[in-house]
Amino acid sequence: MNDKLIIAGKSYSSRLLVGTGKYKDFAETQAAVEASGAEIITIAIRRSNIGQNPNEPSLLEILPPSKYMLLPNTAGCYTADDAVRTLRLARELLDGHTLVKLEVLGDPQSLYPNVIETIAAAKTLVAEGFQVMVYTSDDPIIAKQLEDIGCVAIMPLASLIGSGMGILNPWNLQLLMERVQVPVIVDAGVGTASDAAIAMELGCDGVLMNTAIAAAQNPVLMAGAMKKAVEAGREAYLAGRMPKKLYSASPSSPTAGIISSVRS
Repeated sequence: MNDKLIIAGKSYSSRLLVGTGKYKDFAETQAAVEASGAEIITIAIRRSNIGQNPNEPSLLEILPPSKYMLLPNTAGCYTADDAVRTLRLARELLDGHTLVKLEVLGDPQSLYPNVIETIAAAKTLVAEGFQVMVYTSDDPIIAKQLEDIGCVAIMPLASLIGSGMGILNPWNLQLLMERVQVPVIVDAGVGTASDAAIAMELGCDGVLMNTAIAAAQNPVLMAGAMKKAVEAGREAYLAGRMPKKLYSASPSSPTAGIISSVRS
């Protein structure tokens, strides 16, 4: 099945995007990313070394740009100015790399997006030539504004970052997907494989996760489970589920034309 995820004109076979934080060491990070089958991996520039600290091990040694599409992100930023500075640094460290993930948080407790600062940062970054994938709320109006600014993917939360609460807002996600034409990728809140499958069954173009894999008792095994869940959810969406019927039973096998015995 030739069903590719297209972001900013580039195609990807995997619709699972994964983060690189919270693992116990680089070896576990590498093993989990490989098990996930992900082609796009997101890196928190403020928390990960990709060359800005030359005396420390670099994440790029185990996850090279030649093998993965790196997605620098602004995790930990609470203002538009901080986010823009962080991604300018990422572009410099990665030799002009422009595909980035923008997130501007509202507070350190909920990690809910500050959409006002997010919109301001998106305007600046798009004007400077960045290809912006943007973490935002599940508000379809805000999503449309971000698309109109020029963001190449909208990344609404399913529930709070790191909560593992799953898809709490399926109706909002569907409203959002009806409003925008760029890819919609669920970002935040996935806890287990069934959550990822539900997101894909709703019609989302992909799922990004970190904690759901890194905080599992066996991260590598969970990464493989998430890979399968995203693939199954996507295939179920494309297949089209049967309609739901309340209070109406229907036999699995057809009954028309069945030869019945009549007692004499």
